[in-house]
Amino acid sequence: MMDRRFIQLYDEFTHGTLPRREFLSRLAYLAGGAAAAAVVLPLLENRYAEAATVAPDDPALATGRESFDAGGAVSCYVARLKTGPARRAAVIVIHENRGLNPHIEDVARRAAQAGFLAIAPDALSGSGGTPANEDEARKLIGALPRETSLAIYLAAVRYAASHPQSSGKVG
Repeated sequence: MMDRRFIQLYDEFTHGTLPRREFLSRLAYLAGGAAAAAVVLPLLENRYAEAATVAPDDPALATGRESFDAGGAVSCYVARLKTGPARRAAVIVIHENRGLNPHIEDVARRAAQAGFLAIAPDALSGSGGTPANEDEARKLIGALPRETSLAIYLAAVRYAASHPQSSGKVG
């Protein structure tokens, strides 16, 4: 079982403002040295491919990238069942501070499996999209003005309501 102090430290790093250098220094201290920290770190980091609940190529789902306007083009990941009603209630999947990453795409696929039209906007579209590096994504999210973020998600609701596969009901 993982020592809870490692998990708390990692949470402070990933969800707070703890710089990477300070995180690694504290992790080395808790683990008993840099070599031990190097062994612990991969156990704490996200492994999206192993954590996926619904495969990206699930044959029951239609998935892909679309875009809508929110004062600029916003990319989004869209997922829905291939069979069933032509129009269905839509769900906006809002990402965390790491952007529209494989985990959020998986959450959208799970919503689609439950029968929804799932739309996951990338709030970092204006910055070139979510970077693969989570540290960079956190910095970009931190610099995103609240008003911009709000405008993106309000535009996402309008997009979902008018989407050809949407019943007009959005959650």
